[in-house]
Amino acid sequence: MDGRDLQPNNQKTALNDTEAKHLLRKYGIPLVHDQFVDRRADVASAARNIGFPVVLKGMGKNLWHKTDQGLVHLNLADSKAVKNAVQAITVRAADELDGFLVQPYIQGRREFVAGLFKDPQFGPVIMFGIGGIFTEVFSDVSFRLAPLSETEANEMLAEIRGKALLGNFRGERAARRDEITKTLLGLSQIGQNHPEISEIDINPLLVTEEGRTLAVDALVITGGPSLQTDILPPVSPDAIGSLFYPKSVAIVGASAQIGKWGHSLMSNTISGGFEGRIYPVNPRGGTIAGRKVYRSVAEISAKIGLAAVTIPADKVLALIPQFKEKGIRNMLLITSGFAETGNHGKQLEKELVQVAQKSGILVLGPNTMGICNPHNNLYCTGSPVMPRPGSTAMVAQSGNMGIQLLAFAEQQGIGIRAFCGSGNEAMMTIEDYLDGFEVDSLTRTVILYVESVKNGRRFFNSAQRVGKKKPIVLLKGGRSEAGSRAAASHTGAMTSDKKIFESVCQQAGIVMAEKPMDLLDLAAAFSSLPLPRGKR
Repeated sequence: MDGRDLQPNNQKTALNDTEAKHLLRKYGIPLVHDQFVDRRADVASAARNIGFPVVLKGMGKNLWHKTDQGLVHLNLADSKAVKNAVQAITVRAADELDGFLVQPYIQGRREFVAGLFKDPQFGPVIMFGIGGIFTEVFSDVSFRLAPLSETEANEMLAEIRGKALLGNFRGERAARRDEITKTLLGLSQIGQNHPEISEIDINPLLVTEEGRTLAVDALVITGGPSLQTDILPPVSPDAIGSLFYPKSVAIVGASAQIGKWGHSLMSNTISGGFEGRIYPVNPRGGTIAGRKVYRSVAEISAKIGLAAVTIPADKVLALIPQFKEKGIRNMLLITSGFAETGNHGKQLEKELVQVAQKSGILVLGPNTMGICNPHNNLYCTGSPVMPRPGSTAMVAQSGNMGIQLLAFAEQQGIGIRAFCGSGNEAMMTIEDYLDGFEVDSLTRTVILYVESVKNGRRFFNSAQRVGKKKPIVLLKGGRSEAGSRAAASHTGAMTSDKKIFESVCQQAGIVMAEKPMDLLDLAAAFSSLPLPRGKR
């Protein structure tokens, strides 16, 4: 079977042993010699051809974890032992048994695991670590996204705690690292060329006494959930820049009542010394703090660079035609009550995005704490924090966390290039901000507080590119030990959202912080030092 014949489907199925090993051999992965027989009477003959001692395995399309099911018999020294093993496997496997696999019994006390797992956010992920029956127990593994370079493959070998097993070990020669990296690179190519494959498990990847590396058993799973498809179109850096440099701001939902968003947003924008015009908007009209209140944006004769909106969620859609008519292209949507509240809110947010996109309006938010740009005295946030101008750009998916960090920066005298509470990221994502800060001449360091990413692969590519020019310091919120995946393989079982995300950050060159205040401390350190020369 040619690997190109594999067809995508949403139901998880396993390739049979012949198909799986044909695929792996095609990509240069070294495999142990073996022979499949479908008749019990032929097993002893196959064992003699292979040469004693042998290993006997029960095979079947639904027999994925043969060791756990008692279907693997090792070190069978003669025909009688083989006959007994055949009988035991037949009883254990019952109607699921399709045949028997005979392999030479290879001496070697070092067992590793190599694998591939299709992450719904980041795509194909390669794994290497300590294998055998203790794979999940030791949890000593390393991950990288495909495509994998030879350097990255070697880094994976060096990262596991049990890397000493790769050297000379109790009379056995050091493992041939080139064969292991060849296996990892082969898995990487499979992940790139075969999107229909969701998991590959090579366990054990055995190191012989002579140091040779051989794949003894392989599980290839096809189908399963597809990669994420609801990906937002990218927002240009110029469009992002216009949000932080408006010539004027309209506060839609302005209020004279202390404690309301419409009051705090306007108060902070005014007290921050914003260099442009500020227009309060409220259907009631009148005045607030001695300023004329416009009943709608249509009453404002001047051009509006940014509309900061605080009105209830169910009234926001009605603003879009008014903004379009007025020529407003940027909306800072403070309002909550959208996707973060459940299905109704998700639908409302979806409708808002569709209408805004058709009208040529860029929405930052919803459910955001606001933005600030100290370089033009724009402090359009819900809290009176006003750090001095600097070179550290900050994006926080948690507005509360972002405001706390801004307050700490103000307290410690750490300069801020710009801040954004990205909120629900209905139209603008972390990846967009990274691309914008990449080309911004005033940004030297980027701080991110991330709970999730909309487009994992784009996040990785952007961070890897930006990080070569400007340090990225990141704190991950909501990290958990266990992911929510239903995995069929050891490789899949070893993955989790936390492990994968941390590996992505390491591969991209992101510096991960452990505590919130570490973000600004690290940013301050990077801002005061030049980037190191040479390869990074």
